[in-house]
Amino acid sequence: MSDMRGEPRGVLFVAGMSHRTAPIELREQLALEEEKIREILGDLANHGVLQEVMILSTCNRVEVYGVAAVPGEARAQAFGRLGSHRGLAWRELEPLLYTATGEEAALHAFRVAASLDSMVLGEPQILGQVKDAFALAQATGTAGPVLHALMSQAFGAAKRVRTETEVGRLAVSVSYAAVELARRIFDGLAGRAVLLVGAGEMGELAARHLVDQGALPLYVANRTWSRAQDLACALGGVPVPFEELDATLVHVDIVITSTAAPEPIVTAARARAVLQARRGRPLFFVDIAVPRNVEPAVNELEGAFCYDVDDLRAAVESNLKERQREAQRAQALLEREVVKFAGRLQQLEVVPTIISLREKLEAIRRAELERALARLPGAPEETRRVMDALSQAIVNKVLHAPMVALKDSSRAGHGRRLTEVISELFGLRGSGSAE
Repeated sequence: MSDMRGEPRGVLFVAGMSHRTAPIELREQLALEEEKIREILGDLANHGVLQEVMILSTCNRVEVYGVAAVPGEARAQAFGRLGSHRGLAWRELEPLLYTATGEEAALHAFRVAASLDSMVLGEPQILGQVKDAFALAQATGTAGPVLHALMSQAFGAAKRVRTETEVGRLAVSVSYAAVELARRIFDGLAGRAVLLVGAGEMGELAARHLVDQGALPLYVANRTWSRAQDLACALGGVPVPFEELDATLVHVDIVITSTAAPEPIVTAARARAVLQARRGRPLFFVDIAVPRNVEPAVNELEGAFCYDVDDLRAAVESNLKERQREAQRAQALLEREVVKFAGRLQQLEVVPTIISLREKLEAIRRAELERALARLPGAPEETRRVMDALSQAIVNKVLHAPMVALKDSSRAGHGRRLTEVISELFGLRGSGSAE
């Protein structure tokens, strides 16, 4: 089958890897900056396999949402392109990927946006990340009508989950999970000195949770000095110049890192020197950044204890049962949203035929109107306006019945069959659907 432009009709699909299927060592290699994702989106769209595409890249997942005639081929091309930037071959990535099409893909998108598929169920950051990914696809010109319909409904469904269930109220973010881990390690955080490395959103959330738990004093280090000052001031903490990081590490108990640095900030060599100056006092690192800010080898040093985002799952296990009960309610809500989305897709299917039919009849109307007016060179302007209005009214009346039939058939699930019939009857075959 083909669409109204003679191209093969696309299938909605999602393909990706997440904290459920791939270790952080691999996920962090595919965590690309926005400009690189923008470049990849353009390349994928220009290649022609994907009719629509967006890429969601977070610390816990890398997913490609798209529309393609052959989803398997599109998946291979997309992840082949993503992997090539890190020297990863397709054969290394393929076993870790999941794929869903049609309504299953829609349900997955809704679950992701509503944070039912997050490592920490109900965390609020993911919805903003999905919105950012969609906005980037829109700006790049790779989001078409299907992704527009999918994402607009996903955002609405996520809002319903937050307002109609307790998943949002019970949620804990990755930042909160980091603080919860630190609290359990020390059996409370009152009086524990904390260093926050990085002043982005995740770091700020972690800092606010730390203050709520009584951590004191709080130091904030960031490469941008003004940002470190602003956040420290807002939280009653102390800003630390980035070049004094080592000296501060000697005195604190807990270090939470959340910068966007592409390479580790705390290397094994750096940590070894700090630990020697601490004279046996343990130092706990909670690394919520992807790529990781703390080199994995630091965890092998005596007196150093490191936790990354994959370790944070255990910090919130005690609340899972209650959140899961609410998640079941949310799941039922999302399944109803999928049924609505399927109806929207069916209506989208007939839109190209409606547009093509109207354009053809309008072209005929204009040509015949010009021909008639040419025979009446002296016709007054009022006569010309009346003839134009008359011809428009005739076209609208001719269009009414087939347009109503197309819309009704799409709701009944027979839209594709009727588009083919109308394309044949009205001579739209050149730009219409074909076997």
